[in-house]
Amino acid sequence: MRKYVGAPPRGPQRNGRNILVGIIAWILIGLIAGAIAKALTPGKDPGGCLVTMLIGIAGGLLGGWLGKVILGVHSINGFFSLSTWIAAIVGSVIVLLLYRVVTGRSR
Repeated sequence: MRKYVGAPPRGPQRNGRNILVGIIAWILIGLIAGAIAKALTPGKDPGGCLVTMLIGIAGGLLGGWLGKVILGVHSINGFFSLSTWIAAIVGSVIVLLLYRVVTGRSR
């Protein structure tokens, strides 16, 4: 029997496999969220499909991390959860806008 100093941990115990599955889920969500973010933000992007996928993955991971840090929610509530998709799309829009700022200055 384990003894905890202070309050016991809340929620289910997260092992390495659960964390890996969460990251893979955010990558898959990020691929789709990147395409949605590109459709939502008007303007020409200096990049093709591969850049959009990478931006979506980075944005999905950023959205998941921000949701965990700011709102205190688990990294993924469920693949079909509205909050999961909103976090991924918002993160993708943020990364896309940052990408536009960085590449716009270099040209």
